[in-house]
Amino acid sequence: MGKQRDEEKGGGGGDDDEESPTTSKKSWRRFPLTRWELVAVVGVALVFASGVSCIYFFLPYSSPALKLPRSVSDLRILKDHLAVYAKDHQAKFIIGYCSIYIFMQTFMIPGTIFMSLLAGALFGVIRGLLLVLFSATAGASSCYFISRLVGRPLLLWLWPEKLRFFQAEIAKRREKLLNYMLFLRVTPSLPNTFINLASPIVDIPFHVFFLATSVGLIPASYITVRAGLALGELNSVRDLYDVKTLIILFLIGFILIAPTVLKRKRIYE
Repeated sequence: MGKQRDEEKGGGGGDDDEESPTTSKKSWRRFPLTRWELVAVVGVALVFASGVSCIYFFLPYSSPALKLPRSVSDLRILKDHLAVYAKDHQAKFIIGYCSIYIFMQTFMIPGTIFMSLLAGALFGVIRGLLLVLFSATAGASSCYFISRLVGRPLLLWLWPEKLRFFQAEIAKRREKLLNYMLFLRVTPSLPNTFINLASPIVDIPFHVFFLATSVGLIPASYITVRAGLALGELNSVRDLYDVKTLIILFLIGFILIAPTVLKRKRIYE
């Protein structure tokens, strides 16, 4: 009997090894989404991409210059090609601009800083800033809700340490969460892409996320949009955030987070 039990244990060991937590964890690390989660994300991406493609193909003309800019020189060429169209067909252009910006923000496609510069170059500071804030907030909100569905495995796959750090910081600042979120949005402490993805995972309420995004992005967006007015003088996007600009952003951020720091100091006292 004892030998038989040993054999049964030994025989079952092969199956256990095949389905062990270590094995499943390794396979999970290869790709973090399940089949249905992947289908959902691809479906949403296709809907967005179809809408953006329709906007592009219904433009009154096509040109090789009509592509997403990847440098300031690309942006100057794009601005020259779109200036007349944006003036004559303002409503259509704004719809197309916002759709592309929201798509890029939702699916974390690099290049939104060039879109912000373009808004300033074509529409000036006030209208350009309103366009950027609307598009950036809408795109961040879309990213928030998609991340609520499928974001956890992606974040644990891409940034596990950063996610644990963010979760601990949020837990310490629950009572003044809006101030902390405003600080993160105003300052370049954490990438906006990570904040968009991680916020629903660490249980940041959407109203706090939305308000912090729409208000906290104003300083950096204003700097970028205003720089679009002098596009010819700009050599690189790195010129936007010099030491002086970063100091100003961090000063604004520290003013916003000051109530949280002062309250914690009183508690300790």
